[in-house]
Amino acid sequence: MRILIACDKFKGSLAATEACEAIRDGLTAAGVSAEFDLCPIADGGEGFAAAMVAALGGRWRSCPVHDALGRRITARYGLGRSHGTPVAVMEMAEASGYLRISPEERDILHASTAGTGQMIRHAVQVAAVERILIGIGGSATNDGGVGMAAALGIAFRDARGEELRPVPAAMGALAEICEGGRIDLPPIEVACDVTNPLLGPNGATAVYGPQKGAGEAERGVLEEFLERLVDVAEAGEMARVPGAGAAGGLGFGLLRFAGAELRPGFEMVAEALGLAERVAAADVVITGEGSLDAQSLDGKGPIGVARLAGAAGKRVIGCGGRVTREVRESGAFDALVSLEDFALPVDQSMARGAELLRAKGPDLAAHTGA
Repeated sequence: MRILIACDKFKGSLAATEACEAIRDGLTAAGVSAEFDLCPIADGGEGFAAAMVAALGGRWRSCPVHDALGRRITARYGLGRSHGTPVAVMEMAEASGYLRISPEERDILHASTAGTGQMIRHAVQVAAVERILIGIGGSATNDGGVGMAAALGIAFRDARGEELRPVPAAMGALAEICEGGRIDLPPIEVACDVTNPLLGPNGATAVYGPQKGAGEAERGVLEEFLERLVDVAEAGEMARVPGAGAAGGLGFGLLRFAGAELRPGFEMVAEALGLAERVAAADVVITGEGSLDAQSLDGKGPIGVARLAGAAGKRVIGCGGRVTREVRESGAFDALVSLEDFALPVDQSMARGAELLRAKGPDLAAHTGA
């Protein structure tokens, strides 16, 4: 028997690789004799770069950048080759993410994606890559990508021709965008797992602004700034593209100022991992993540794996730290296993994630038919 174990991270508890290993160890301890194919997965959020670097057999490269509040930090991105082409793989959160700043430091009107642009610039000018793959989850920003664009050489000016600081608070007088100084860029593919447009009630500011500390007054300033940006950039159609509102409008910024393409993150990872072929070669597929819930049903990691398994006629088992009713009723899995069965407080369950996954070995073994 060949068992494919393709898990995403158990957020706050286990990396995807650790989750896959714990499930394998639990099955082995339960007496399952099988050939295991461990395939850590990710979508466009946290873990995207690590999954892609592993898939490409790549390595990490460090570079100096600024965080969302303008402080100098060291970020890293991955380098690898795909079909002979040198590729950079990165996550915007590595430079411009919320994990870089404390809740007390949040300042959404002055937060910038400049560090993301600096990573892109470094990959192009120093590492000489010919293709860039970037995940844009976990942002601390709502700047429409102007910080990123400025780091690539684009200038934002007022009616007098004076250059504006590329943060929302300073862009009220935006009148002109000068793109002649932008560096030459290779093709950029953006791993994007949300479908929000840039503006309006479903846009970047309305939906994600509150999570980033934006009060009602600040949200008004941000929406007005983004509307002005779209107007001056003559990019109304791009602002409506699903995903333009991702990462505080960085999706829009990459489309408009870097000529990027937005793609589902799981699709990009699955392609690099050869996941469809690995599913086809397996007898049973096990997948999971920290929370299998309604958001998972949008096509993120484990549901994507389940759909591939279903299409290939393979038995698929889902495993989660928690499993909600929506997932149980979705019919996406042949069987489901939840760590909620241990009835532990959430913090204890997360701290003991690997131990609990291993302890589920007998349940998983029963569902595999091994």
